[in-house]
Amino acid sequence: MSGPTSPDEFQKQMQDFLQKQFKTFGTPGFAGAEPTGTVTQPEPEPARNDFDFAYKPRDVKTHLDRYVIKQEEAKKVLSVALCDHYNAVRQAFDGEEQGHYTKQNVMLIGPTGVGKTYLIRSIAELIGVPFVKADATKFSETGYVGGDVEDLVRDLVRQADGDVDRARYGIIYIDEIDKIASSSEQQGGRDVSGQGVQTTLLKLMEETEVPARSQQDMAGQIQAMMEGMRGGKKEGDTINTRHILFVVSGAFAHLDKIVGRRLKESSIGFAAGTQEEVEGERVLEHARTPDFIKFGFEPEFIGRLPVRVVCHPLSVDDLEQILKSSEGSVIRQYKQSFAAYGIDTRFDDDGLRRIAELAIDEETGARGLMTVCEKILRNLKFELPSSRVKEFAVDAALVDEPGTALETLLANAPEQEDNEVDNTLKQFAEAFSGQHGLSIKFTDKARKQLTRLAKASSLSVYEFCKEHFRDLHFGLKLISKNTGKTEFELDESFAENPDSALSEQVVASYKNKKS
Repeated sequence: MSGPTSPDEFQKQMQDFLQKQFKTFGTPGFAGAEPTGTVTQPEPEPARNDFDFAYKPRDVKTHLDRYVIKQEEAKKVLSVALCDHYNAVRQAFDGEEQGHYTKQNVMLIGPTGVGKTYLIRSIAELIGVPFVKADATKFSETGYVGGDVEDLVRDLVRQADGDVDRARYGIIYIDEIDKIASSSEQQGGRDVSGQGVQTTLLKLMEETEVPARSQQDMAGQIQAMMEGMRGGKKEGDTINTRHILFVVSGAFAHLDKIVGRRLKESSIGFAAGTQEEVEGERVLEHARTPDFIKFGFEPEFIGRLPVRVVCHPLSVDDLEQILKSSEGSVIRQYKQSFAAYGIDTRFDDDGLRRIAELAIDEETGARGLMTVCEKILRNLKFELPSSRVKEFAVDAALVDEPGTALETLLANAPEQEDNEVDNTLKQFAEAFSGQHGLSIKFTDKARKQLTRLAKASSLSVYEFCKEHFRDLHFGLKLISKNTGKTEFELDESFAENPDSALSEQVVASYKNKKS
């Protein structure tokens, strides 16, 4: 009778089982079954010190200017905060860590579609760090969708392809942070769940060790148990959040009322005109920590977000500029979509202006541009790839009446195609003349026949003609030598069978020469 199973043998058996049962879960750190024989524990690799950051604030802002229109103050503030943070990270990795450095976590305030997410994502792409975005409304004190707030940190590891060292200086972006405020003004009473989420996030924003495996991850927990049986913790089981930059954002509805009330109260006792008048969106620029506490944030939580900046709503002019200048403009996307079907798309200035005017009515900022473009171009994207239309312009008339414009494009498609074929045949004739010193032109019937044959061969008209008439110059030069002609008209017989038509004309030229 065999003796009791050793821990190593038991671990191998469990790994084989877990691989079969949980292989689709993609558990970070879960190792596959080791080969039979002695199981050896790999030596932990020392943390790498290969982080490099050499950007200056102006460099970062220049990069952001390529993608984000307006929000000048936000871009400046973010550029400085980012450089301060990652210079501190680099110094820490070089053994020169600042003793009492306060991490510059960021709060962005502004309505939807003004570029908040785009700003942070562009920064992460510039410096090459892992980036994770989450929605604060999905969190609760106990967790969300089978996970918890700490899953954000574990998601950084996944974004870093399992590289824990890279994840330790990534960026975590949490949108709609205003929704976890617990003010009675916001939600009709104290929201205990919101307080709990704030407390959990507070720990992450300060410094804590996050387990690499979630408690809800069965495969990961069993794997951790196996490793524990074999000699304790493995290096990389936790992720330190000290150098992770946290950015939160939200629209903060009604915060302007809190700030406005404070400004009004502070003006009592002053002479008329001595208190600065603040109206509309500019009110939020005067928000202070007590205003956020009254809004519903815990003092400790808001205190860990020292960098606060307001992103302002976009105007029609701003939306038009996004379409024209931003490297992330949706116009590029639509041009590429049509180009995939061989259709050239031109967006005229009046068309772009009209799109911007319609998008502003969506009240979703830059996101409204995609909504409007999709509504306008949806039927064109469906119909034109199967038509003979090869180019069209998006002008104000098309934006206002896309259905009518589509009907006109389809009705004019044959004429448009004829014009394209004519131009192509002219280009071929010019190239032929330049190479062989003989002028050729095609009759209408020849043009139609060549168009049909080119389609059947799946070649462009130009490429088809190059192949179809590859020996044409030999025969025409003989005819030219016999007759002195240098200009030739090619009819449908040449289009159908150039060798046969050419032979007849060569024979005829010799007969005429003898006579």
